Amino acid sequence: MKAGLIDKKKVNKANQEKSQQKKIERRTGTQTVDEIRLAALETQRRNAERARELNAQRDAAALQKAIMAQIAQMVQQSRQSKGKGDIAYNFTHDNKIKRIYVSAAVQADLIAGRLVIVCQGDNTELVPRVIADKIAERDATLVVRVKKTSNEVDADDPYAAYQIPDDLMW
Repeated sequence: MKAGLIDKKKVNKANQEKSQQKKIERRTGTQTVDEIRLAALETQRRNAERARELNAQRDAAALQKAIMAQIAQMVQQSRQSKGKGDIAYNFTHDNKIKRIYVSAAVQADLIAGRLVIVCQGDNTELVPRVIADKIAERDATLVVRVKKTSNEVDADDPYAAYQIPDDLMW
């Protein structure tokens, strides 16, 4: 009414029709379906569902961020020195061959499995196996596993007669 879109007579007429409708409903015992009210309830339900989805996404992102912070803290606290880098140690990560330079003692620890390589972005750090297992529980893609070479020979291998030297570095 204040905006000038409707006058007092139309408001009174609408209220009168509404009260007559309620009176008829009480007398007959039936209820009319209020489509506007149903549409409003449906919209409210959709908005609540969307809010739940957004909250779930926000919680998942916060959890992932917390996990990455835990991993970074574990790597920072328990990283080992690579030693004087005179030996190139090759490993594969994300289907790419990467190389770090380590000392002979660190190389022996890597081969024996006492130290494990953890890749965070462009950084590669060496951590003890226990810490690497904890990191792998949170995100296994960061931990580089050294595959033990087996001495078993395939029956179809054409190079089975040729022995691989122990000091061969790839």
